[in-house]
Amino acid sequence: MRISELIAWHGRIPLRKQIRHASHTRSANDSLFVCCRLDDGTEGWGEGLPRMYVTGETIQSTFDLLHSPGWTRLIAEPFETISDLIALCEQFHFPAATSARRDCFGNAVRCAVELSILDATFRRWGRPLSDLAEELPSTKSIQKRREQVQYSGAITSASPFRELWSAWKMRYYGFHQCKVKVGVEGADDAALLKRVRWMLGSDVDIRIDANEAWTCNNLVSKLEPLIPMNVTAIEQPVPVELTTGLAAVRKEIPVPIMLDESLCSLTDGEKAIEQQTCDLFNIRISKCGGLINSLHLAAKAYDAGLGYQLGCQVGETGILSAAGRHFACSVGNIRYLEGSYDRHLVREALTTEDLTFKRRGIASAIAKPGLGIEIDRIALDRVKVREDHWKINV
Repeated sequence: MRISELIAWHGRIPLRKQIRHASHTRSANDSLFVCCRLDDGTEGWGEGLPRMYVTGETIQSTFDLLHSPGWTRLIAEPFETISDLIALCEQFHFPAATSARRDCFGNAVRCAVELSILDATFRRWGRPLSDLAEELPSTKSIQKRREQVQYSGAITSASPFRELWSAWKMRYYGFHQCKVKVGVEGADDAALLKRVRWMLGSDVDIRIDANEAWTCNNLVSKLEPLIPMNVTAIEQPVPVELTTGLAAVRKEIPVPIMLDESLCSLTDGEKAIEQQTCDLFNIRISKCGGLINSLHLAAKAYDAGLGYQLGCQVGETGILSAAGRHFACSVGNIRYLEGSYDRHLVREALTTEDLTFKRRGIASAIAKPGLGIEIDRIALDRVKVREDHWKINV
């Protein structure tokens, strides 16, 4: 079995509403989509979301890496078994990305390529991608089959009325968990959380995400008025470059700290464990470089006594929604689960299947081979900005 061709698209995905948080405001996504074609014609799909403020990537940098010399040789070798496939994916990298300041540079494009290879290969073998976790020895401690999972909701910064309206929808749909974005300049976070808590009631788990808005020096004072709202975690409270200071601050606050922008690679995970800077990892498949790295990170967190969330990036289409579903349905101990917002957030989900969660955030496992999705080619053409091809084995 060989990879014969890769095709990459730059797609601009419009959102149904503007999403605002402390780091960025967006109304559309510039996303990377990759199709892998095997030597028998079987196709698989992948997606990556480059974020300059997360992994240092842009949509242009993803294509620059794809056009850099040498990398296609790393995926040109034949493979026949799952062990061969995993070895191929784990040794695959872009040599041109090695000089970047952080080793997560290139993770979005790496994710898109890896997912497309995994999807194509598991389709050919007739197996769902949720089988992957069972083939990774490092994930033995977290492997758990689930027929359904439950996603959480999210409330982003907006006017007080719209924030209250969002909270009402969370309550109406029966969500058991809700993330609230805080730290936006000029916003009253305490008043926001009071409104949300009043609307959601006392039974809903509320966590907050500051998106690097604070510092180690003011974190205690920023959290103090929010703690009475029974906040269960604070996500990425400080910028990446201040992360090491969280080791000391953790001892001063009663709220678990979750790393997000500071947790983009296996190296980041190892540093976080060694330096004791957090209580939870926020694992997002695109920023972490693919499904295999994400599974490794979850196992690292669990084996170190930490928790983890499977997160998502704003504007993921059905490709990453499906990848997240396979992850969530194959491992246990997920503290919070995000994703599958498709119909509620993006105008072009690109899949013929609707993977949006149902009431209470409930969603079923995907049993079809590979990612278990089919791409709407007409929709892909609607969002296409650029299309490039690479012959791998000719």
